[in-house]
Amino acid sequence: AEAQKKGKTCAFVDAEHALDPVYAEKLGVNIDDLLVSQPDTGEQALEICDMLVRSGAVDVVIVDSVAALTPKAEIEGDMGDSHVGLQARLMSQALRKLTGNIKRSNTLCIFINQIRMKIGVMFGNPETTTGGNALKFYSSVRLDIRRIGSVKEGDEVVGNETRVKVVKNKVAPPFKQAEFQIMYGAGISKEAELIDLGVKQKLVDKAGAWYSYNGDRIGQGKANVVKFLKQNPDIANDIETKIRAELLLSKNIKADDVEPEDAL
Repeated sequence: AEAQKKGKTCAFVDAEHALDPVYAEKLGVNIDDLLVSQPDTGEQALEICDMLVRSGAVDVVIVDSVAALTPKAEIEGDMGDSHVGLQARLMSQALRKLTGNIKRSNTLCIFINQIRMKIGVMFGNPETTTGGNALKFYSSVRLDIRRIGSVKEGDEVVGNETRVKVVKNKVAPPFKQAEFQIMYGAGISKEAELIDLGVKQKLVDKAGAWYSYNGDRIGQGKANVVKFLKQNPDIANDIETKIRAELLLSKNIKADDVEPEDAL
């Protein structure tokens, strides 16, 4: 949605056949301008991805998901047949072709994956991702996205508390984290994020369950403050402007504090 707002062309390779256009539109995606493909096999999906990248006409390609990229041999075989390493081999071959083309066309290629558990792991992390190790090594940025809690209105669950951790980053320092709320049917809650950042930057005062801004109480409990900011967009915009100013100022101060190393 953000790429489309900037005039970029986006493609969605829906290997899971689970794209909900109504929900996507609620999140801000322009379905009419989105290129959508629902391939039958993993080979077909990756060929489409490679073709889109090589064309240079697409800015963002999303593959959803790696776990659903089923090799042709597996689809044509019988249930219960053993197909060891087929998907990993397919991903490795595809990424060897894709990497150079992605660089030349300057295309953003996003692969969504799923977590699986290793069998018999007694020590260390038993979690792994499907499709072998090739994607882990070729990717420039890897994000671990997890649900860490629920957002409730009374007894009803209306959203998820979500944490994103950067587990690999070739273009900036890794291992940073971000937490936000994803509301069902609406997407990421911008107002909840403004509250958290406002409290962190000491622009919004929090005393117990009460939140105050410029000396005036704006609500009791985070859910009520979110409603208040939705009803008062001018105050929300004011808080956002001040947060951006504070964060940019702190970045500039840190940059000024860095002194060049003395010449040897």
